[in-house]
Amino acid sequence: MTAPKDTPELASWEAAMIDSFVRAAALIGLPRSIGEIYGCLYCSPEPLTFDDIAERLNISRGSVSGGLKTLRQLGAVKLHYAPGSRKDHYLPELSMERLVRGFIKDQFTPHLESSAERLDAVETHLADEPDPARREHGLQRLNTLRTWRRRAEKLLPLVLAVLGGAKRFSISDSRLSMGMDDESRSVV
Repeated sequence: MTAPKDTPELASWEAAMIDSFVRAAALIGLPRSIGEIYGCLYCSPEPLTFDDIAERLNISRGSVSGGLKTLRQLGAVKLHYAPGSRKDHYLPELSMERLVRGFIKDQFTPHLESSAERLDAVETHLADEPDPARREHGLQRLNTLRTWRRRAEKLLPLVLAVLGGAKRFSISDSRLSMGMDDESRSVV
């Protein structure tokens, strides 16, 4: 399917840039279409509609719908008001701090929070292991996982501090709590 006449073809630089976002999306386990949609919006000098995105990328409406939903949940895309238009228009979030914070909040934090309960469940199962050597081996591995989890909890504030000067960061009820001031911004 070729792009309609009123929808410009992707320039070679746009295709190359979109490919970078596709690869970045793959690194964090997101579908190709997520990278394509974000990349398309990123390259566009003006906000794009749902139809603009589908036409420019030549992808299904279902992929665009699911991709925009995911990107909005992550805070990577925002709605833009276009006077006189009844269609939604989309803009990319350009702040790396907000992108990473959105990813951490929606993808990473829930898994980290629930991992403590899962590890406790593993310990319960290990208590039922009749073979002492296997139980000991399992407990050693469990302790390693708990160490990794604690380190991940400690790493999150550092990542956010580097990106945006976060003074504090806590995981509670799947919400990010951040305090920022001018002094903490100047340290980064």
